[in-house]
Amino acid sequence: MIPDFEVTILGNTSSIPVHGRNHTSQVIRFGQELLLLDCGEGTQMQLRKYKIKSSRISHIFISHLHGDHYLGLIGLLSSYNLAKRTKEITIYGPQGLDEIITTNFRWSNTKLGYPLNFIQTNPDGNHVLMEDGLFSVSSFPLKHRLPTTGFLISEKPGPRNLIKTKLEENPISLDAIKSLRNGIDFQESDGRLIKVSEYAYPQPALRKYAFCSDTIFDPDLKKYILKVDLLYHESTFLTADENRAAETFHSTGAQAAKIASISHVKSLLLGHFSSRYVQLDEMLSEAADVFPNCIISEEGQTYPIIPAHE
Repeated sequence: MIPDFEVTILGNTSSIPVHGRNHTSQVIRFGQELLLLDCGEGTQMQLRKYKIKSSRISHIFISHLHGDHYLGLIGLLSSYNLAKRTKEITIYGPQGLDEIITTNFRWSNTKLGYPLNFIQTNPDGNHVLMEDGLFSVSSFPLKHRLPTTGFLISEKPGPRNLIKTKLEENPISLDAIKSLRNGIDFQESDGRLIKVSEYAYPQPALRKYAFCSDTIFDPDLKKYILKVDLLYHESTFLTADENRAAETFHSTGAQAAKIASISHVKSLLLGHFSSRYVQLDEMLSEAADVFPNCIISEEGQTYPIIPAHE
């Protein structure tokens, strides 16, 4: 059975939480695993509001050290401690984040009842951060005003499903079955070659999701997010404010759509909206003119990552 792979948006505003929009945070669900991407102010309230079991989160990824992307983290970690959590948490984030967390807990005389690990991200190049049996998470560089990384969640190939009627017609050994399920042709002791293509169904398309939190318009992103099924890309400004976007190392909705287009992604989620815009219809219109398969992300909404062929 193919595991569910989806993203729930908890917050999609930029520096100021206004117009009913909250600071950046989102939850990735892959099968039974929950990952938290960024943890802006109010994240734990949003987790409760949308009935997401935060106790199942063991891996937290922070893109950079602007407050709207991590200021909810210490509160969330504190709440875990008050809830008597014992399960380990690993935080992946930029240099300095571990010092911020450690200093806060030291001066508040807080002793955590669960192990807290910190893995420093590298803003140069592509780096694998974690690997699960079903998926991997890697980081890639974003161009912002301080070290920033995006995150790519990639599905791994699972065991191949074998064709039952073929096995009934031409029985094979258990060793051969194991090899075929792993996608490897098998040679029997009598020299007979048993091919995966003959006994197994085609492998389902592997799904990918990319998260680009804060970045200036950067065509070089293409090499990291090429052909992903769903791309979340910041779209802080309208085209009329493109100069402001460049000054602050942010992107417009149309620029996010351009990145989606040249990267040949399937779908685009727009987010990280400036507080100057109450309504976002114009943002969507400008982006859709460049890349039609895009939508405005909505807090509380869950978006499935669907293979490109479907």
